[in-house]
Amino acid sequence: MVSSPTVVVVGSGPIGSAYARILIESVPDLRVVMFEAGPRLTDVPGESVRNIPDPDEKERAREMSQGPQAGTYRESLGVPASAMVEGMFTARGGTHLLDFGGEGSGHAPTFPAGAASTNVGGMGAHWTCATPAPAFSERIPFIPDVEWEPLVDEAGRLLHVQNAAFADSGVGAAIRSLLDEEFGAELPDGFGPSTLPVAGDPQPDGSMRWAGADVVLGTLIEAGDPLAERFELHDLTLVRRVEHDGARVTGVTVEDLRTRETSFVPADLVVVAADAFRSPQLLWASGIRPAALGHYLTEHPVVICTVALDEQRMRRFATEEQLAEELARRSTNPTDPVAAVNRIPFSEPDHPFSLQVMYAENPPFQLDPAHPAAGNRWGYVNMGYGMRKQPRFEDGVMFDDAELDYRGFPNMTIRYELTESEQAEIADGTEDLRRAGHALGTFIAEPRLLPNGSSLHYQGTMRMGAEDDGTSVADPDSRVWGFENLVVGGNALIPTATTMNPTLMSTAIAVRGAHAAAQRLAEQAG
Repeated sequence: MVSSPTVVVVGSGPIGSAYARILIESVPDLRVVMFEAGPRLTDVPGESVRNIPDPDEKERAREMSQGPQAGTYRESLGVPASAMVEGMFTARGGTHLLDFGGEGSGHAPTFPAGAASTNVGGMGAHWTCATPAPAFSERIPFIPDVEWEPLVDEAGRLLHVQNAAFADSGVGAAIRSLLDEEFGAELPDGFGPSTLPVAGDPQPDGSMRWAGADVVLGTLIEAGDPLAERFELHDLTLVRRVEHDGARVTGVTVEDLRTRETSFVPADLVVVAADAFRSPQLLWASGIRPAALGHYLTEHPVVICTVALDEQRMRRFATEEQLAEELARRSTNPTDPVAAVNRIPFSEPDHPFSLQVMYAENPPFQLDPAHPAAGNRWGYVNMGYGMRKQPRFEDGVMFDDAELDYRGFPNMTIRYELTESEQAEIADGTEDLRRAGHALGTFIAEPRLLPNGSSLHYQGTMRMGAEDDGTSVADPDSRVWGFENLVVGGNALIPTATTMNPTLMSTAIAVRGAHAAAQRLAEQAG
């Protein structure tokens, strides 16, 4: 009698969740066991923290996600005091710096804003839910367009992508019209100013219920559903090693962070989908060390600014009634910073950037009441240009077996540098951002390049490739070269230079990998 196959998924973010759902839906009797090193934050596993209405509860959930910098909440999770590490400061809410300055800290002198989140749902509990699709050279060249489109469509369904969110906002439409006047003639058809696709579900009051890993898991987390009976999610459980014989994995060794007990969990397939630093770190610690592992690190250098919208310009395209409607919509969830989000997407050759423009009734910082733009009736926009970082072997994360991090893994050192050509492209993008700002109003925060690592969109460290030639970690089906049943997932697989939020692209890659893995498992059971 053939036993039911077991799949272990390391990491509970959207990518690991996509693997869990597709595999369970595709293979009868298959069982998925998911391990997450961080705590559960919400009643619905993996839900976006942005949906929490109470500001104090939202802040608590974010602090719980901050790993070695989670402060006193770490004790309340049941993690022993001996495991605590006192960080000097944290990164964006819900994340913790990789180089946090405390005992066991990583080393990232040229990547100072590099950060991660440690919680059920991964970064999917904290992301902005922006889901643009890759275009032109951002796409993976060895995945044909005829195959790519259905993958993106399925990924969009898993993430609940809305392509026309906020399209009914008169304020948002006015912003698009002003941007189109400035840039429209320079851009290809279909790549001008438009609404930004986002992941979530519109609510009757005009607000959004933002998507997290919960919507990807779907019925797997619905009590009483038959599929849920084949899914297990273990929080505060750290995967220490992927066990293998050199060509095939046999399972994982895990540590319960509440009890400090370790155990072996056998598996027919292991999917490693933590993040772009801790996934390769786990492979390294497990003795799985392809030449490209950790290398080819990319992100999106980001230039940001804040602009007070000009009343006369806005009134050319929007009415007082439409402004009132927008402010009423915003009042339904004032703690959610996202409203009327627009963009100018990446296109080649003349606009190799991604612009995002988010409306807000208040600036993201306190303005002096005497400032001319204080209390601006028509509100503000926070704008950012994402730029390209070309993959280079020299940029990456290295691991040191002789020095352990706060979790007892080989410690990481990140090496990263912007080249002259990238600096030149950043300068061009900054000028375009200035043009956008002048078209909309008055700068109250001038364009500035954020520190390396600020994007949180880290890619390339487990890149996929068409051939096993030493420049990639995984094959086109996301399977680690040389292993029959070890799959990797996440932004780390993206081998191209991109400018946009990578979650939709990474989920599409996971869809491809999950269907290929399901077919192999079905054939083995056959």
